[in-house]
Amino acid sequence: MSLEQAARLALQCLDLTSLNDGDTAADIDALCVRAIGAPERGHVAAVCVWPGFVARARAALPADIRVAAVANFPDGSLDLPRVLAEVDAIAQAGAQEVDVVLPYKALMAGQSTEVAEFLAEVRHATRPLTLKVIIESGELGSPARIAEATRQALMAGADFVKTSTGKSKVSATPEAAATMLREIAASGLGNAGFKASGGIRSVADARGYLQLAADALGVGALTPRRMRFGASGLLSDIEAVLAGQDSAAVSAAY
Repeated sequence: MSLEQAARLALQCLDLTSLNDGDTAADIDALCVRAIGAPERGHVAAVCVWPGFVARARAALPADIRVAAVANFPDGSLDLPRVLAEVDAIAQAGAQEVDVVLPYKALMAGQSTEVAEFLAEVRHATRPLTLKVIIESGELGSPARIAEATRQALMAGADFVKTSTGKSKVSATPEAAATMLREIAASGLGNAGFKASGGIRSVADARGYLQLAADALGVGALTPRRMRFGASGLLSDIEAVLAGQDSAAVSAAY
């Protein structure tokens, strides 16, 4: 896959994200302008924001760019009433997608049953929204825990399993992605997707994850229905590559 091909795919699969503590309405307006982009370039799959900005983003974007928001974020507590209230507010504000943090600390503490029950309730409450479950792979650490969290999310009916909040010391890694993708492939769920998130700032990085997904799930999975990137800085590098410029990977807050 050429760098240009990877850039075009990454753009189509990008959840352009702003989850900074100091985000303002003006920041979200600017994010939406970037998400739409120039007609010849194409646009992103979705914009991902804090719940309080969902209505603003939805009003600023065309219907074919989806709006996502985060719940239970970034701590991933086992507080079900809290996350259900957040999900309801997100849905009422007009989002099409929600990214929920799996209670990874509870899972690491051996509360597997409680986590499974939590995820089942969240899945029920989020329908018909697209549900992405963030497993926080950098905190789980071991491949065995990453695999267990991925299975939990898939068994609960998650549409996507996502690597990271982008708020931990270790975010997406190829090793964690490979483990998650193996579990998705082994599940036999032909519609389950993968989202790489946190620390992905260059098209070269994105190309690596696209290749991993193609190897595990087949090239047919390289569409927004099954592949996403959660990032803010990645778009700048995509734009540079598509403009025929040198890769201009930049640091990003997310």
